[in-house]
Amino acid sequence: MKKVILITGSTDGIGKLAAIKLASDGHSIYLHGRSSEKLQTVIEEVKTQSGNQNINGFVADLSSFKAVKKMAIEIKETLTQLDILINNAGVFYGKKLTNENGLDLRFVVNYLSPYLLTKELLPLLKKSEEARIINLSSAAQSPVSFDALKGSTALSENATYAQSKLALTQWSFTLAQEEKDLVVIAVNPGSLLNTNMVKVAYGKFWSGADKGGNILYDLAVSEQYKDKSGIYFDNDQGRIGQAHTDAYNSELNYSLIQLTESILNNY
Repeated sequence: MKKVILITGSTDGIGKLAAIKLASDGHSIYLHGRSSEKLQTVIEEVKTQSGNQNINGFVADLSSFKAVKKMAIEIKETLTQLDILINNAGVFYGKKLTNENGLDLRFVVNYLSPYLLTKELLPLLKKSEEARIINLSSAAQSPVSFDALKGSTALSENATYAQSKLALTQWSFTLAQEEKDLVVIAVNPGSLLNTNMVKVAYGKFWSGADKGGNILYDLAVSEQYKDKSGIYFDNDQGRIGQAHTDAYNSELNYSLIQLTESILNNY
């Protein structure tokens, strides 16, 4: 059965590679990017490489909650259902350290905006018979500072990146518990893959970007994962793995979600 798939951050890197592979199977693909010009270029590229004309896209800067909400409205006006949401967009470095609300860019793009977008799109996902949400975590995970999350303390890029990825994983586990009819999977797509974000942050890579694109494809559509909700897939090991211990602390997860809702309700 052909799926309707939305992939954030898919004009480059592993999101783009996954989009091409999924499009080649004939699925309806919706890309996302910050630049309308680049997005249109990649849409045409995916069409050409996949032979699939059912490729469209949405534009939004995920550092802005207003932009995320606007895109969510556009998505709901365009689609009647959504089968697969891949929250792939992420940031390590940026021109600015904070967004327009004074919140750390990594927490916003890597966690808060995916949370907000997914919440807005849940009605569309619930219309699918086999909906999946794939959230891009990382091998880098460290305990979340609530002060840093709400913008009252500034930390290093490395610290907030690792914390944002653990926050995303904690939320993934919580969402899997709350929405029993959805499959929610957190994934470390592979450490230091050959992507622009990694090259800018570290100046080196360990593995090709295909490693990440391939696992996103598998988690999105493989029958092997259709009942694997609430897992953390560690692609460094090529199997279901163990996330940071905080992700299994239900009380801590509850507190994180409460704070997240409080932050988002302010904007």
